[in-house]
Amino acid sequence: MDTMDANCNQKERMWWAFLTSSFVTFVGGLVCILLWRLGAWLFCRVAEKPAEVVAQSPSATKMQDTGVFVKSPDPEIGWMTAVKDWAGVLISAQTVTGRILVVLVFLLSLGALVVYLLNSSDQIEKCIVFSQETLLQVDFGFNIIFLLYFGLRFIAANDKLWFWLELNSLVDFFTVPPVFVSVYLNRSYLGLRFLRALRLIQFSEILQFLNVLKTSNSIKLVTLLSTFFSTWLTAAGFIHLVENSGDPWLDFTNKHPMSYWECLYLMMVTMSTVGYGDIFATTSLGRAFMVVFILGGLAMFASCVPEIIELIGSRKKYGGSYSAISGRKHVVVCGHITYESVSNFLKDFLHKDRDDVNVEIIFLHPLPPNLQLEALLKRHFTQVEFFEGSVLNAGDLARVKIEDADACLIIANKYCNNPDAEDAANIMRVISIKNYCSHVRLIIQMMQYHNKAYLLNIPSWNWKEGDDVICLAELKLGFIAQSCLAPGFSTVMANLFAMRSTVLMEEDSWQKHYLGGVAAEMYTEYLSSAFTGMSFPQVSEVCFAKLRLLLIAIELKDHNTKDKQILINPNSSYHIKEGTLGFFIAQSAKEVRRAYFYCKQCHGDIKQPDKIKKCKCMQALEAQANNKVNVAALEGPTQVVAPTKKKRNGNSNELDSPKRNIRNFHGMTSSPSLPNNDEARDLDCDTKKYDSTGMFHWCPSRDQEKAILSRNEAAMSVLSGHVVVCIFSTADSPLIGLRNLVMPLRASNFSYHELKTIVLLGDLDYIKREWDMLCNFPKVAVLPGSPMCRADLRAVNVNLCDMCVILSPNNQSQEQDPCLQDKEAILCSLNIKSMQFDDSIGLLQANSQGGHSWILPGTPIGGGTGRAGFLPPGFNNAFSPASSPDNNVSRRGSTMGSNVPMITELVNDGNVQFLDQDDDDDPDTELYLTQPFACGTAFTISVLDSLMSATYFNDNALTLIRTLITGGATHELEQILAEGSGMRGGYSTPETLRNRDRCKVAQIPMMDGPFQAFGNGGCYGDLFVSALKSYNLLAFGIYRFRDAECNTKNPSSKRYVITNPPYEFKLCTTDMIFCLQQFDRNPMDMRSNSFSQSQSHLMRGKQKNRPTKKK
Repeated sequence: MDTMDANCNQKERMWWAFLTSSFVTFVGGLVCILLWRLGAWLFCRVAEKPAEVVAQSPSATKMQDTGVFVKSPDPEIGWMTAVKDWAGVLISAQTVTGRILVVLVFLLSLGALVVYLLNSSDQIEKCIVFSQETLLQVDFGFNIIFLLYFGLRFIAANDKLWFWLELNSLVDFFTVPPVFVSVYLNRSYLGLRFLRALRLIQFSEILQFLNVLKTSNSIKLVTLLSTFFSTWLTAAGFIHLVENSGDPWLDFTNKHPMSYWECLYLMMVTMSTVGYGDIFATTSLGRAFMVVFILGGLAMFASCVPEIIELIGSRKKYGGSYSAISGRKHVVVCGHITYESVSNFLKDFLHKDRDDVNVEIIFLHPLPPNLQLEALLKRHFTQVEFFEGSVLNAGDLARVKIEDADACLIIANKYCNNPDAEDAANIMRVISIKNYCSHVRLIIQMMQYHNKAYLLNIPSWNWKEGDDVICLAELKLGFIAQSCLAPGFSTVMANLFAMRSTVLMEEDSWQKHYLGGVAAEMYTEYLSSAFTGMSFPQVSEVCFAKLRLLLIAIELKDHNTKDKQILINPNSSYHIKEGTLGFFIAQSAKEVRRAYFYCKQCHGDIKQPDKIKKCKCMQALEAQANNKVNVAALEGPTQVVAPTKKKRNGNSNELDSPKRNIRNFHGMTSSPSLPNNDEARDLDCDTKKYDSTGMFHWCPSRDQEKAILSRNEAAMSVLSGHVVVCIFSTADSPLIGLRNLVMPLRASNFSYHELKTIVLLGDLDYIKREWDMLCNFPKVAVLPGSPMCRADLRAVNVNLCDMCVILSPNNQSQEQDPCLQDKEAILCSLNIKSMQFDDSIGLLQANSQGGHSWILPGTPIGGGTGRAGFLPPGFNNAFSPASSPDNNVSRRGSTMGSNVPMITELVNDGNVQFLDQDDDDDPDTELYLTQPFACGTAFTISVLDSLMSATYFNDNALTLIRTLITGGATHELEQILAEGSGMRGGYSTPETLRNRDRCKVAQIPMMDGPFQAFGNGGCYGDLFVSALKSYNLLAFGIYRFRDAECNTKNPSSKRYVITNPPYEFKLCTTDMIFCLQQFDRNPMDMRSNSFSQSQSHLMRGKQKNRPTKKK
């Protein structure tokens, strides 16, 4: 203490020494720079004169005249230039070292400012002992680093004068030298150390160096905030200095003690022009500064603050980043994000029947949600988040953590005016996502089938990783095509892959039976080891009779090659192996667990399936499997189409083995040995009957003119048992993709004579645009005309067709009233229903396929007609002589248009109310609860929304559905069609002929077939077992008259769908049974086993026995 007093006088003011050090450093350096520049200028003037003399010498002139180019020697790089480059690299933010150094200096500047704030509570100037002042020691260390950094910056600067005058240099001049003076004098002086606050102006640059700020708005906002705060802090520091020091000319006697925080308050009140007057400046210097500051501060406050508020207000509400939750997956959904699409998606994805869905859904869209969508998102806030952005922006993809996402789902706009443009936009989204993260799984909705080829051009598109395409046109027209073969099938399938809750009805009505099947969904589950070694029909029988489960397909897995196949209703030659995955139709995932827990020893005597639970045998098997670390066949048992990665990669090897794809996902393929007799006959033929994959019937390309029928030619051809397709699209309408409608009807698992003639009725110019994709299919005719013209409808014998398909035009405007989007289809449907047909028309020769088309092998020919039971009147069944081989002529058809079998495609779900005038559906009723949908006479593209969720939870579900719907389209065929030259014909080989051996959908009547014994109150379970044992038919539903169980004077001619009825369900004589039928290898020799003839007979039989409801 005595030493400090001897060397330092507390009363003596030495402030001038600190300020002098700063000014001397600044002025001295400035003078040196100016003198250096003056010397350099003078030296350059002297050096220029010898150069001019050399340029004018005769030798130089001679070189210029001769045009000889002499390369000047490269200048040597001096040591000063090398040091300058080294310093520039060292402080450059483009290098890691430079970024570290810049950030370090900035942080140390903040540290020096903090030291100043801590010292601001002490006297402005006081005597100290350096070794005892920790804060001064820290500040001294900071300033040594600042001095070194200043030197690096000075060396790297190109313009030394400009560097000397810039703001950061001035801050160093007035903060660094006083610290060294403070150590020398053992005296602390706050002085101008508050100028370190000006370093905050560089805050936005620092964040840009660290790649934190990327958008212009964020950079501008941070720049404004840093400028505002640095000015505020600096002004408060100056007021704190002059008020606590006093005026120098008054010998500092008028000092006004104020804390730094009070000065901050004073500056804010001054800038905002509030001026409370509770705190004010008393010194002359302080007041003079306030006069100047209030002008500049007010201008800054008035300009910066509103702009800051505007930038903060314009910040995206949904512009943050996703924070992943540990142990929880997330999926990213993008594309067409609207209230309707999100509502439909969430309704199925988060359905309660999926048990606990531990997945968070992230929606990414360029526009913020509207109020309606925002309210929907808030209702699901625990599992749903919305972010504003685009998948085409890599920054937005990083915000939603796309690289960690379990999948990315792209939703298409099903109601767009330009489907090709919509597909192109979605493909660009796929490219952007795959470029950012190639391994992420993608599920995309596409409008047009031909656009699927462009996905094959993306190198990172990989079926092995579960990437999949839901082509809406392909599936929509495939559903309609299968309904031509089995009316009502579209409703059955739509209800199976959509998650819907059970709706209980007390009254015994048709709605009760229909809704009982609506709650059934498709599930996957591993089969118990008790089924190992049993044939598929045996397992399916046990599952249905004992477990009350409907097993329709299995997954065949090769553990060596890791290849997987889906076999739909394979024949008895295939036996179940350990760890086989089954596809079930059931009411809930809990029910399907029975197939995994079933033990023949423990559950053999149990009659109530609810009591089938895990037994001791199963527990022992699981323990043994765990000990052997062999759980590959048991990972993730029950799935409602469940979210396990393993299930999603079920078709991982499809693209690697195209030949296997041809045989994949169909009925059991035959042995690759010698072909049977039917195949041998086909092998002898030189003509090409099938396409190169063997999946579809094929014929040489035909000109459209040869397929065109005039109205008279169509009337004279006496069409019957055909399919009429009513098309309203015009020459400039987007393509529908009629190929997807025709392909399932030309599947090779039908014999040629079983193929139904397809008549396209519509605008000829439009059909010409589609014809290139149809010219290789046999039995396709074109009638130019209008579906609204009754003369054209009569010419194609619409009353004798097996199905009339009415397609809505694909050129609807979004601004149009939704109720008018389907006006053509609705008017056409009502027009046909109101038509009457002459009873004398339609005398048809009974071809060789007639007579006993429903007789199965083992059933004696000549069985009864089975006409007992419910038979609605109104159809003719007359017989009259004609010139036919068997002298049998039957009248098939209806005199009333209301009995014509139809399926109408609608764009808007709400328009279904206009199809049937006699139904009592409420206009707000959901589509699946309406009568036309339950009857299979209406179909909308919205039912395919559920496929996004089904595909995510189990990619095998989409494969199974496509197999049943498309008739067997494979990836190899898609690659062929991607060439744009259409389908190619191929010669019949054992390989292609074996590809015909796959299941097909059939519909068998109880009345005429081998199952008439089960009519009139028979048990559906008994029929199921009998069909499976005797004919290898797998029944899965009933198509029943709406008033079959009602005593009504005028019964309705409509049928409705009952999916997977219970075992004890009572049958009616007039019921028709949905079933999966094995391929018939010898249809010509075994005509009695031809069920595709049954399809034609089905609709005719319905017409013979359907009444017209009298109004």
